[in-house]
Amino acid sequence: MRRFLHFIAITFTGVVLSADLRANDIYDSPILYDTAEADNVVAKLQTQMEAHKVTLKPDEEHGYLKTVLKALDVPESSQILVFSKTSLQRSRIGPKTPRAIYFNDDVTIGYCHSGDVLEITASDTNLGVVFYTLSQNRSITPQFVRQTEGCLICHASSRNQGFPGHLARSVATDRRGELVLSRGTKTVNHSTPFEDRWGGWYVTGTSGNQTHQGNQVVGGWPWADKENPPLSENITDLKPYFTAANYLSPHSDLVALMVIEHQGEIKNRITRANFLTRQALHEQVELNKAFGEPLDNPRESITRRIRAACEPVVKYLLFSDEAKLTAPVAGTSNFTEEFAARGPFDSKKRSLRQFDLKTRMFRYPLSYVIYSKQFDGLPAVAKEQIYQRLWEVLSGQDSSKDFAHLTPEDRTAVLEILRETKPGLPDYWKK
Repeated sequence: MRRFLHFIAITFTGVVLSADLRANDIYDSPILYDTAEADNVVAKLQTQMEAHKVTLKPDEEHGYLKTVLKALDVPESSQILVFSKTSLQRSRIGPKTPRAIYFNDDVTIGYCHSGDVLEITASDTNLGVVFYTLSQNRSITPQFVRQTEGCLICHASSRNQGFPGHLARSVATDRRGELVLSRGTKTVNHSTPFEDRWGGWYVTGTSGNQTHQGNQVVGGWPWADKENPPLSENITDLKPYFTAANYLSPHSDLVALMVIEHQGEIKNRITRANFLTRQALHEQVELNKAFGEPLDNPRESITRRIRAACEPVVKYLLFSDEAKLTAPVAGTSNFTEEFAARGPFDSKKRSLRQFDLKTRMFRYPLSYVIYSKQFDGLPAVAKEQIYQRLWEVLSGQDSSKDFAHLTPEDRTAVLEILRETKPGLPDYWKK
């Protein structure tokens, strides 16, 4: 991303100034994406490995996968499987050898059967999302290698507005996993209609009469009975499709898919709010220098930009535009129970991780990602703006159409849960 702002013939107290100020891209100050020190769980694990406090031990079947999952506290039940050739190791991926993805709040780990590397993304306090690879070659010392260029070709493309981020797509594929671009592609998050999700993915779970694009290839499966082709929905067993025993789990859990899509988009929005706020504040300093004013002098134009950067975070945290479920859904693994058990819980045993899965994803409509270190790492002025807007909505001051889906009971419950479980809330939240 290369963007330029031009400030020409700026008039101040009768003095005409001419300046050509380039808005910082992610490789320039203040972001410095490729050179700034990473602050995430993978970077910390690497430091522990170098200090010989943690040792990764591979196994014959899956290389370093199991030991990395354990070291980063990533549950095997989070496994989801994608067979479209839409990743770094595309030659290893196909309907017979899907790519497995495992995740928790902080990381995603991609595994290809007989692949060369594990592919890891880590949510970072300052850098949004940072990409790593870990070689599966057991003859060399394991090391997480940070990737600052190649991964961004896709992950910082126009689909992510030029910022590094997660990318979940629904695509049509042929029997080899190649994209059939004439059928189009969709970027997926919690606002995507159910029927448009999961093209190129395996999906295990039940969804009633709701259709989706999972478990399908253009032209049909070569092994299927053409007179009675298999259903694509309500699949609970993937054995007909590929050798499930090659993976840690036989599941590609429907609920896990819904959660990772939600999580990826809210983290992308937090990243954009972080970067745009820091860039705006940096430009504010430069403008104040040009005008000979105190460097921390707030400028209305900068304040408006920060508000505009934060509002998409507020809307997504509160599940604005979430696609409604028309029938109950359920996964096939232990993911739903394990995810909900992580809490935190308030004194009434309520948690933002508790699922609904009947008409919407979560019982209490505010994202659990508000507890993340990435959210806490937002610039203070951005967090203040987000908290202010959340308070306006949850207290009932803002009842605009973006938040009309929130009942008074929803707002009260979320407000009460946050008061008890979220450190660092502004004082006016507690009155």
